[in-house]
Amino acid sequence: MVQRGASYEFVVGGQKGWSVPNDPSFNPFNQWAEKSRFQVGDSLVFNYQSGQDSVLYVKSEDYVSCNTNSPYAKYSDGHTVIKLNQLGPHFFISGNKDNCNKNEKLTVIVLADRNKNTNQTTTTNASPPSPQSSSSSPSPAPTGQYQGQSPTSDTNQTPSPISEPPPPPNAAASAFVSLAGSVGAFMASVLVLSL
Repeated sequence: MVQRGASYEFVVGGQKGWSVPNDPSFNPFNQWAEKSRFQVGDSLVFNYQSGQDSVLYVKSEDYVSCNTNSPYAKYSDGHTVIKLNQLGPHFFISGNKDNCNKNEKLTVIVLADRNKNTNQTTTTNASPPSPQSSSSSPSPAPTGQYQGQSPTSDTNQTPSPISEPPPPPNAAASAFVSLAGSVGAFMASVLVLSL
C-alpha cells in the first residue's frame, strides 16, 4: 500500500501480483481485501503478465460464475491502476476463465471518501472505476443494470453529497405519538360500533 496524498494505492496480490493462487480452493485476494479499508479516491494496482492474463471489471453475477463474456471494462496492459471512484462493491476477475475458476478474482467494498466530512452522505452510483494507466483502452461501461442501478457514463464523476437526514425523534415523542394513535384507533372503533 502506497499513500498518494489523501488516498492510497493498494497492490493486489502483493509481490506475487495478480495471479492464480497457490491453493485454488482458497481466495487470498478476498481475504486480503477484507483486511483493508478501501475508500473513494483509492486505487488498485494489478501487476500481471501482459498477453497471458488480464483484469475484468464485472457485475456480481459474472463474478460468481466467472463469466468473461460481458465485462464492464477489460484491462490487459500488465500494470493496471484502477481508481475507485464510486461507493459500494466492485468485482474483478481474471480475463482467463480457467484462472478465475481457480479463484483469481477479487471483491472490493469501497467506503466513503477520505477527503469528505464524515457527517456527509454520498450517493452510490455504481459506475466502473476509472483506469489511471493502461496501454489498451477499456471497453465502455455497459448500459445494463449493476446492482439495481445504472452505471453513469462519466467514470471520473465524484459522488455528490446529499443533505444529512434529520435526527431521529426522541423516545418520549415516539411514545406519545404511539399512545395518541392507539387512543384515536380505539375511539374510531367505538364510534363505528355504536352506529
